[in-house]
Amino acid sequence: MRELFLADRNAYIRWIDLPGDGPVRVFVHGLGCTAASDFAHIAAHPALRGGRALLVDLLGHGLSDRPADFDYRMESQAAAVAAVLDHLGVTGVDLVGHSMGGAVSILLAAARPDLVARLVVAEPNLFAGGGAFSSPVAAQDEAAFVARGFGRMLAVAGRADYAARLRLADPRAVHRSAVALVEGTVPAPGDLLPGLAVPRVFLVGELSMPDADAEKMAALGVPVTEIPRAGHNLMLDNPDGFVAALAGFLAAEGTPPPATGLPAPDGP
Repeated sequence: MRELFLADRNAYIRWIDLPGDGPVRVFVHGLGCTAASDFAHIAAHPALRGGRALLVDLLGHGLSDRPADFDYRMESQAAAVAAVLDHLGVTGVDLVGHSMGGAVSILLAAARPDLVARLVVAEPNLFAGGGAFSSPVAAQDEAAFVARGFGRMLAVAGRADYAARLRLADPRAVHRSAVALVEGTVPAPGDLLPGLAVPRVFLVGELSMPDADAEKMAALGVPVTEIPRAGHNLMLDNPDGFVAALAGFLAAEGTPPPATGLPAPDGP
């Protein structure tokens, strides 16, 4: 685990740095998750061997600090990830973001095109309004959510693995992140993604289809690849399928592979 002190936030952001001689790949997790739980098995997959991987815990999540005065907005998280890359002196990375992390990644690619060579977003939050997870959180008062709502959420989490990840998140960070997703950004990630100059691909789980955002992005010229036998947590539902799509896209330097038929692993 490595760390960087962000003086403007009075907080440390932390990440796992997996060494490699190939391209630098940066993985950004979603709301209430951690980089290691979501992407360690992806980064270490034999099909992706040879590259260096940075698994970043966003502020308020995982092992990164939880500054009480941070707004936890997507553009602020993107700036924090950019600070990590500047600190390491890396540019032209392959940036992979899931869900909220997808929105963060799009904003980072738009704000700092020097840092990003290729962009992979997996069911990202593209527009204001939130989703099935963030909207109910944002509808609650922050103090009430911190005091009671977060504990209730842990108790009724539909997936045991998600509850395990969520326990490492700061309740205030979860709430403010959810509010930010509902409010959206201007411009929205969904307005930025089609116009990005870098090669990019939108990954969507087969079980999430039909998906209005995927259909809209495809109509606007963003390549869309469907991951078989996967829902929203596609890198957990079908890791092999996720890696096949990711590796194929990176190997083709921007051309996404066709949807694969790799089976999902046993489990929930």
